[in-house]
Amino acid sequence: MRYFILTALLAATPAAAQQFNTDLELVLLADASGSIDDDELIFQRQSYATAITDPDVLDAISNTLYGSIAVTYVEWAENTAAVVDWTIITDEASATAFAEALIGPPRAVYGRNAIGGALLDGMRMIESNNYVGFRRVIDFSGDTMGNSSGPPITLARDEVVAANITINALPILRNGGFGGDDLVELYTDNIIGGDGAFVVPAETGAAFAESVKRKLVLEIAGLTPETELAAVE
Repeated sequence: MRYFILTALLAATPAAAQQFNTDLELVLLADASGSIDDDELIFQRQSYATAITDPDVLDAISNTLYGSIAVTYVEWAENTAAVVDWTIITDEASATAFAEALIGPPRAVYGRNAIGGALLDGMRMIESNNYVGFRRVIDFSGDTMGNSSGPPITLARDEVVAANITINALPILRNGGFGGDDLVELYTDNIIGGDGAFVVPAETGAAFAESVKRKLVLEIAGLTPETELAAVE
């Protein structure tokens, strides 16, 4: 009788509660604060959409053990919002579907910076999804070190790393912008952490899309740049 009851309960468990194995759980945590205008926000989304469908990225996915990654695209400012929810990407078709979903939605958030809170939100998104990955990574991008509200950045980083989640960073370098070239060092010292954590800096414009692609390939393959601060070619 107990066996029958247990079997019945398992059969009644919703499919959404099941967990699925994958190689990588990846949060793409993109800057949508006040320093990013609407044109820049659209350009960022297009760059990630182009990168996720690039043959080099698809090859990196196909060469993982499970041949898949779970990815979500989240924008951050004073709070966070998922633009594209958790999606399994295995091939060109699933990557294209993710890319198309990324381009359409209106701006999700706007306002001042809360980097510490954004990192903790990224952690919660990983810990509450239905996927079990060999690696868990937050891919943080931004053009500032501002933290006007929420927990301190380094305390949030340490909490995320303690949860066995790696934080990589893509500092967006602007001429005359906050931090300038120093932003690379600031992100290295205060934001990245965990196994194999690294920084890939990106200039605004065409170089940004190439940097996004390079960073995705490294993260999916579980590699790190030859140098801790990888130069954009």
